[in-house]
Amino acid sequence: MTVSDGGSHVNDGAEATESSTLSLDDGDIHVCQDGPRDAPALLLIHGSVSSTRSWNPMVPLLTGSHRVIRIDLLGHGRSAKPADRSYALPDQARRAGVALDRLDVEHAVVVGHSSGGVVATALAEQRPDLVTALVLINTGPSLDAFIAPQSAAVGLSQWPPTDEQIRRFASTGFSRAGYQIPEALLDEVRCMTHHTLTRTMQATRDYLEQRALPDRLTALGKPLLVIFGEEDRRWRSSSAADYRVVPGAKVELLPSLGHSPILEDPPRTATPLLAFTTIHTVRVD
Repeated sequence: MTVSDGGSHVNDGAEATESSTLSLDDGDIHVCQDGPRDAPALLLIHGSVSSTRSWNPMVPLLTGSHRVIRIDLLGHGRSAKPADRSYALPDQARRAGVALDRLDVEHAVVVGHSSGGVVATALAEQRPDLVTALVLINTGPSLDAFIAPQSAAVGLSQWPPTDEQIRRFASTGFSRAGYQIPEALLDEVRCMTHHTLTRTMQATRDYLEQRALPDRLTALGKPLLVIFGEEDRRWRSSSAADYRVVPGAKVELLPSLGHSPILEDPPRTATPLLAFTTIHTVRVD
């Protein structure tokens, strides 16, 4: 249960990122930290088949007012990928909560992209004392909102996949054909195992089948911001309206952006996020 310092590295030519590994009972979790340590905490949770690196373009826009914490969920990025551990959403959320405890974070606004928003919701259910508010970015509210791939070729049926299969799989994560997908994101698929990929994607489906997110969030009563790229090709952007049943929820649609606005237009994504966190962060004494 120790924290080992993995050193620091430069984040996209900006300030240094502190990188470390938390040794949890069921696997090592990779953590990145940026910004002042005495600033309000902002936890960023990536989606399936992704990692902390998906947030790299957003981080410099957030560190002026936040201690930005990113984790690689178990099975992803630089975290462990054990074949004998659970990848269920509640377990992924529990690990995120333990990570914040180990970093001495008592309160955090939690931001999740895609299925990371499902993990964020599960964390708020488990640790309402820890999560002060939630931001969900292109997180489908229920399985009814999912857009099935037009061709089986879009999936990853063989392992390891070819570069062409990875690019076709990743292409629906963006709004326009020909978008230059960062090579680093394609590497995230290559570094996963078939077991971790299939189990983590199934875990999201299982969680949404049990109960839709708007129902869960209504019961929680936490401040909620939903950001959705209108040209999402994985989840119907019109489904963002389903979150309006949550009392006080704010929904922001971003025209001309797809499933990954955090990569397609970080400044436009950061604007409503920062306006929301300014209101709902808990200051560190």
